[in-house]
Amino acid sequence: MLLLVAATLLLCGVDVAGAASFRQGVSAFNRQQYLLAAQNFFPLAEQGDPAAQGYLGFMFETGRGVPQNYTEAAMWYRRAAEQGDSLAQYSLGLLYDKGQGVPRDIVEANKWLNLSTAAAPRGAREARARLRDAVTSKMTRGEIARARLRALEWVPTRER
Repeated sequence: MLLLVAATLLLCGVDVAGAASFRQGVSAFNRQQYLLAAQNFFPLAEQGDPAAQGYLGFMFETGRGVPQNYTEAAMWYRRAAEQGDSLAQYSLGLLYDKGQGVPRDIVEANKWLNLSTAAAPRGAREARARLRDAVTSKMTRGEIARARLRALEWVPTRER
């Protein structure tokens, strides 16, 4: 029976080892064993796993288990955000708003914050909308229009 389940998972394209490695990474992260978490996340992130990429983005942004590096954080967040990860979109939008690891770009910040808010889980939607609106309040009408157009034209692209 176990062999049949494993064969079915392989035929469906489920990466059992990758899923186990991701769970181990999350578990290590939650235990504050950040170096071990990074070791689990790196191979998955490099293979295109958006959740692992998001974790690495956060780890680089905060310097947990890796040297703090906003440029590296932005790169990992971008890879996950481009695949539709709403938390990575939120984090990338904040980096653009502050100009951390990327050039300060309020239009790009608003684009990512718009996308993040639209895809946010119910419990996070209101807080993300407030932040998006705070960024929007600093923008001209033209900038708002450009940000909305960019968000409307955006299409997620999977790495895998």
